[in-house]
Amino acid sequence: MKILHVVGARPNFMKMAPIMREMSKYPAEFEQLLVHTGQHYDAAMSQIFFDELEMPQPDVNLEVGSGSHAWQTAQIMQRFEPVLLDYQPDWVVVPGDVNSTLACALVASKLGVKVAHVEAGLRSFDRTMPEEINRVLTDHLADLLFTTEPSGNKNLRQEGIPEEKIRFVGNTMIDTLVRLLPKAEARWPQLRARFQLDRYVLVTLHRPSNVDDPGTLTEIVAALQEISRQIPVIFPVHPRTREHLNRLNLFHPKSEIANLKFLEPLGYLDFLALQAHAALVLTDSGGVQEETTYLGVPCLTARPNTERPVTVTEGTNQLVSGQRDMLVQAVARSQNKLGVIPELWDGKAAQRIVQTLQLQKNCITKH
Repeated sequence: MKILHVVGARPNFMKMAPIMREMSKYPAEFEQLLVHTGQHYDAAMSQIFFDELEMPQPDVNLEVGSGSHAWQTAQIMQRFEPVLLDYQPDWVVVPGDVNSTLACALVASKLGVKVAHVEAGLRSFDRTMPEEINRVLTDHLADLLFTTEPSGNKNLRQEGIPEEKIRFVGNTMIDTLVRLLPKAEARWPQLRARFQLDRYVLVTLHRPSNVDDPGTLTEIVAALQEISRQIPVIFPVHPRTREHLNRLNLFHPKSEIANLKFLEPLGYLDFLALQAHAALVLTDSGGVQEETTYLGVPCLTARPNTERPVTVTEGTNQLVSGQRDMLVQAVARSQNKLGVIPELWDGKAAQRIVQTLQLQKNCITKH
């Protein structure tokens, strides 16, 4: 069976790595091709993840780079189509909710190639989020939908997706975390000494709703400065966030406020180590909500909604406004939230996905 895997942005790598690793155990059954769309083109946001996750180098790199949503999606589609026509896979596997996910699913579906969507069914019910559009459309194109939590199954059923296409398998991002946590922990002593850490708040922000609006971003930075007077704040800055901070003259790598540290983007292992030892994580990232829930670390998500409700109902996550006073108050009262590890977040999701694909060889015909 010929499988074409698509990755394009940082979260995709952690989701795809365990699937490729599991498939490689069955060389007689699976022939794998890895396509990197180049949606994240910064070495700090891309190459380091291949290295640390021990993923094979991409067989094809579309080298799309940055651009508007329409331009980027169109470029990926144009460049992906000849690769698909040349390789003629049985399945295209797309993870998550980035532009690469939708673009490649759309090309595959129109060419009659079966699509498997990893991390299907998640819904924030906020159509102002580009990722929500990508999720919904990809799910309705896919032939197999691998969900990470029960809410995903419910959402897909409510949207009329046939039950036989849905598989609750768990979370491949947690597979990666389980496998690499010991390596991340080995880095902790060096990180602790380098940044002089004891108790601290870890921050990661990149969503347009938080970083594109000058007023919102200014409020958040003001809140971080105030929080840092009570507890040190560590902020590895995403490239697009840095761009907006620079525009507002808010990015100070050597901050005058000693307890607020702006850092360059970190690799997976360093960031995982910092998450594991944080008193609290403030984020707008979906993956970080999941990782902190597994690690048992309190998490504040600076969004009015989440497509990962299990991280709130069972995990350590809480939603919070990006307004200065609300953030400061939430950090002060949220450092003790407890949670449990959700069902099937056991490090074996990739095994379930591969087993399902092994059974599909002659079971599903393209509509």
